[in-house]
Amino acid sequence: MSWIVLIVSGVLEAVWATALSRTDGFTRLWPSVVFGVALVASMGGLAYALRTIPVGTGYAIWVGIGTALTVIYAMATGAESFSVVKALLILGIVGCVVGLKLAH
Repeated sequence: MSWIVLIVSGVLEAVWATALSRTDGFTRLWPSVVFGVALVASMGGLAYALRTIPVGTGYAIWVGIGTALTVIYAMATGAESFSVVKALLILGIVGCVVGLKLAH
């Protein structure tokens, strides 16, 4: 169960990071609300998962999922340019996340 919660928390990290970029310094209500809710849920899930998953492994996986999804979403929506190098580096992050899970 902790691994599922950790994965969902990593997805929520991408949600709050993306929402944060749309708050315009917390001057826009709904992106700010989405940011706050996703942040609390993501951190709460991470805290829950770290009860049974070592902190180094759990944190690296949480950050890796959030980072990869944030960049993928930004490239898919045109907020960030796509390049083959970026795509390969994101695949490297995903590979490392999978490797950490398998090594656990």
